[in-house]
Amino acid sequence: MIMVDSSVWIDYFNGRDTPETAQLDLLLGVEPIAIGDIILTEVLQGFKDDKDYKIAKNLLTSLTIFELLGEKMALKSADNYRQLRKQGITIRKTTDVIKLIHI
Repeated sequence: MIMVDSSVWIDYFNGRDTPETAQLDLLLGVEPIAIGDIILTEVLQGFKDDKDYKIAKNLLTSLTIFELLGEKMALKSADNYRQLRKQGITIRKTTDVIKLIHI
């Protein structure tokens, strides 16, 4: 099983051709791929378009998700980040958006 980091997923979803995204493309559907729940948050919070967000969310949640934060909290953090960004508020660090949920 291979855990893929957020930087690779971000490049992948942005269509960047790197050795890492090429390898990921070859492995998807062939080898078991995993993602950490914090990585899930980092990747999903970057989507501006709701349609692209839903496509990525469906793909990423079909993978093995290792609970570092908790899938529910990871998805809530990504949703909160996106809602704040739509209001013109940008949270600079993922840990800050996670902390906002607990306040």
